[in-house]
Amino acid sequence: MLPVLYDLSGKDDRLRFSPYCWRVKLALAHKGIEVETRPWHFVDKEALAFSGQGLVPVLVDGDEVVCDSYAIMRYLDRAYPAAPLFGDEHAEARARFFKFYAERSLAPAIMRTIIMDLLNAVHPGDQAYFRETREKRFGRSLEDFHSPSRGLTQLDTALEPLRGRLEESDFLDGEAPAAADYLVFATFMWARVVSAADLVSNADPVYAWLERMLDLHDGLCRAAPRIVDIPDGYR
Repeated sequence: MLPVLYDLSGKDDRLRFSPYCWRVKLALAHKGIEVETRPWHFVDKEALAFSGQGLVPVLVDGDEVVCDSYAIMRYLDRAYPAAPLFGDEHAEARARFFKFYAERSLAPAIMRTIIMDLLNAVHPGDQAYFRETREKRFGRSLEDFHSPSRGLTQLDTALEPLRGRLEESDFLDGEAPAAADYLVFATFMWARVVSAADLVSNADPVYAWLERMLDLHDGLCRAAPRIVDIPDGYR
């Protein structure tokens, strides 16, 4: 039996936008592991009761149930050591830095830029939950939080470390992609799926890296359905 990945889906099941789930899907592709994905919605907590918590991603691999994207990536290296994601302890330390960088620097800037697009992309049954939980987190309405100009300015500043690294190397992990690349790129996939916003200039070294990442694993990410691909009847 194939491993099963519970994967957040939007108003159309083809819209899979969770950055945390994208981390895992990229890690699985890196290792050449086929997986069955099961669509999940924010309010469907009962479907994950077996995992002891209520968030995706959740990977079920035989008798193993693993939650949290980073923990799943580490599990994959233990269970499937070929094509390592982390390599040695130094690679894992580097990856942990990029994990926090993506979550604490890139994601907030992107969120401010695309939040209303994201609201439009989530499943109708999830929209009230999404609005309530995010407005509680931000301390303001989504409309007040939404500020593309501020978000893009914040993102431009946050991208400086990436620019420095990508001026030296094609990938964050060196000559070939690995955990650090997937941890960061998944945040951009989140935006790509739900929004048509241009986050990075095509003259930016980050843009060239994004294009390389989109083409990896037989174009897995480039082929992923986006909100702009969904028929008007779903909007």
